[in-house]
Order: sequence, then structure tokens, then C-alpha cells
Amino acid sequence: MFFSIDGGDGTGKSTQVEEFSEWLRRLGHDVVVCRDPGSTPLGEAVRELVLNRADLQISRPSEMLLYMAARAQLVEEVIRPALRQGKTVVSDRYLLANVVYQGHAGGLDVEALWEVGRIATGGVMPDLTVVLDMPARAAVERLKRNLDRMEQQGNAFHARVRQGFLDEAARKPKQVVVVSAEGTVEQVQTAIREAAERFLKAPKR
Repeated sequence: MFFSIDGGDGTGKSTQVEEFSEWLRRLGHDVVVCRDPGSTPLGEAVRELVLNRADLQISRPSEMLLYMAARAQLVEEVIRPALRQGKTVVSDRYLLANVVYQGHAGGLDVEALWEVGRIATGGVMPDLTVVLDMPARAAVERLKRNLDRMEQQGNAFHARVRQGFLDEAARKPKQVVVVSAEGTVEQVQTAIREAAERFLKAPKR
């Protein structure tokens, strides 16, 4: 079983991934947690390159392909082996983020991004994606640290990111659930668990 948690910067994804993973473990799942990009040597190198190398000029197509390469390695090294072993995977971001950040917000063709993503992942997609949602300006104001390259893109960019997530969730209501990130950590986590419980209890098709 494969879950991803996504959303705009500052919505609390990392905290919720940790809380959600611990809940799944208490339910008896053998959980593998990963982050995209990251969780492999190549992925971590790409993460450093695209997020923290302010001295490099990276075009949107190059940025997109770097993320795709990191994700391809993540699937090959971490996600696919875990799923084959019957483990439950929880990823902090996945392909949807690429589609939204470089497509909806960055101007690249959204359908082309989905197609490149299908190739990069070999069709390995989350059973359920939870999108944490709140107004973009308020979310960025939550960040109490130096901002990375993507976080520094400006309010208009982040507003497009938010709308992109909402648009994709509307297009894929069976795979993507939107949860408000404006409550307490506990309230948000409760909503995530309720979404997951509905999926976990659904009959296999």
C-alpha cells in the first residue's frame, strides 16, 4: 500500500507524514517512509542541487527532469522493493508535486508532465494522495527558516501552486483527497486518518 502526503510549502507535510506513519505502525503496518526528492544517494544529491544551489541557473524543463530522475531512483531503490515485500510506503511528496510546481505554477504542459512521470515511475503511483491545503501566503509565513529555491518563488507562484493542487484533486477525486491544514496538528492528523480509513476499509477491486 502506497500513500503520499503533499501540498504547498509550509502546510506541515513532514510533521503529518511522521504522525501518520506512526499511526499506521500502531495498526500493524510495516511502514517505509521516504521523501521526494531524496531517500537515495542520487535523490539527496538532486535535492541539494535543485533546492539549495542558488548559484546555478536551472530552467523549468531541467528542473522538472531532475525531479523525475530522483523519483525514478526512489521507485527503483525504495518504493518498488518495499511494495513487493508487502510493506506500506508513505512518501513526503511524489509525482503530483512535480505536475503542480513545474506544470500548473511553472508553465510546463501538465499532461506531458503526467506522461513523463508515468515513464519515470514505471507506473508506480500512490493508492491515496492527501493534499494539505491552506492559503499560500499564510502557509509560507509559517516557515521559520531560510527559504529554499522553490520557497523563494514569490506569492503569485505559490498561489498557482495551491490552485494547481486543488485542480488536480478535482480531476482525480478517487486518488487525491484535500485536507485543510489550518487546524492544529492533531486536527489535521485526524482528518488524514479518516481519509485513510475510508480507503483502507474500501473493498479491493
